[in-house]
Amino acid sequence: MNVDLLIPARNEAPALTVLMPELEGLPLRQICLVDNGSTDETAKIARQSGCTVVFHEQPGYGGACLAGLAYLQADPPDILVFMDADRSDDPTQLPELIAPIQNGTADLVIGSRVLGRAEKGSLTPQQRFGNGLATRLIRWFWGVTFTDLGPFRAIRWQALMALNMEDRDFGWTVEMQIKAAQSGLRCVEIPANYRRRIGISKISGTLRGVVLAGSKILWTIFRARLKGKP
Repeated sequence: MNVDLLIPARNEAPALTVLMPELEGLPLRQICLVDNGSTDETAKIARQSGCTVVFHEQPGYGGACLAGLAYLQADPPDILVFMDADRSDDPTQLPELIAPIQNGTADLVIGSRVLGRAEKGSLTPQQRFGNGLATRLIRWFWGVTFTDLGPFRAIRWQALMALNMEDRDFGWTVEMQIKAAQSGLRCVEIPANYRRRIGISKISGTLRGVVLAGSKILWTIFRARLKGKP
């Protein structure tokens, strides 16, 4: 099965210099990095490391992911893996992440930072609280149990296309999990190790980012509940 890796990135040059060597030797067909309006050497480092670089100038995590999907549409993989560019995710766990899809037991696999080993200081109290609240609401509303909204995840391409993803910013991960639950996808989690990111988080690193992300996640959940099944 062809496996591609999609990495949204905005001003992550210092992290990429460390992360890119860690990706060598993984069972990947290609790495697609979406440069989300960077003003540093993010794109240059990615290209030098053999990545395909897609440019999407308008800031927004979901928008960057959608730009990557649009590029991959011409020659899609069987499995698509999402990973952050800040080196917080552990790429050595990628084979474990995709295994349930490869063996036919899952459509979506979430790397749960809650079930795995989180390095001290890598998950802030607000992240833990927000993840706990969001996943509890998903379980109450749709009967599917998650422990995390972690960005490190793998999904069958055809299943992803059927979800018709739309969110262009902070609601991307929770939208995917809600739509997967609504659609009856086989969803599993694996324990994922989580490291302290390189650099300051654009979301959890600022009060404004925390408020905006938390509000968008809750809004996405309650809007989906009011709309019912897609």
